[in-house]
Amino acid sequence: MGYETMWEPGEAGIPADLRPDVPHPARMYDYYLGGKDNFPADRAAAEKALAANPEFRSTARANRGFLTRAVGFVAGLGLDQFLDIGTGIPTAGNTHQIAQSVIPTARVVYVDNDPIVLSHARALMSGAGPGRSTVLQADLREPAALLEAVRAERVLDFERPIALVLAAVLHFLREEDEPYRVLATLLEVLPSGSHLVLSHGTADFIPAAVRDRVTGVYDRATAPLVGRGREEVRAFFDGLELLEPGVVTVPLWRPDAPPAPGAERVSMYGAVARKP
Repeated sequence: MGYETMWEPGEAGIPADLRPDVPHPARMYDYYLGGKDNFPADRAAAEKALAANPEFRSTARANRGFLTRAVGFVAGLGLDQFLDIGTGIPTAGNTHQIAQSVIPTARVVYVDNDPIVLSHARALMSGAGPGRSTVLQADLREPAALLEAVRAERVLDFERPIALVLAAVLHFLREEDEPYRVLATLLEVLPSGSHLVLSHGTADFIPAAVRDRVTGVYDRATAPLVGRGREEVRAFFDGLELLEPGVVTVPLWRPDAPPAPGAERVSMYGAVARKP
């Protein structure tokens, strides 16, 4: 499903909070995926990142494939509630579309802090269907306030298992943002049987000079890019039951077809786990 840009670059009346002159990771990611919902500053920054690491585009697509498989898998286990934080700009195969293709009555709450993401997501939610989806503006770095906003919507029942989806978002939190504490706060309120779907960028497979050029690009955007190693990503799942095949590069997580050569070196880890 495609979406046309709602604000053309240079058009009068662009909402100030979009900050079109400052690259935003969600809009850069949209550019990697071939989307149109980005501004010149986003495209320029994305091209600099691609010049440093041309695999950024294929990594973004591999992550999207992981999201599709992981959400479908969790819905296949019977979970019908999803909390997707840092959803990004809507494109084909969004969480509610995947989940509701398995369980038509599945409910999804999307959370993001970018106004352009919210505008497009709200347009996407306007369609009728047996399930229910909504989108909220909140900041992952303030998990208690985020959860309060989610509860206020009364879409998700926190007495029943919920799938928490954090796809390619925690790597935008610096250490001082306490990403492990943020995740622990979110998981604490979820009941037993809830699942975590998580993917996270890594610099494990790229030279230090490439890593530094890429992070330099994101340092000038609205959020940094913090690649973490496999064991650091594995630590996000402490206290949870990791499902097979554990923490692997995203193309290797329950692939639908034999992975392409080099899949084991894609710069994104992913995994799914169950809360006991």
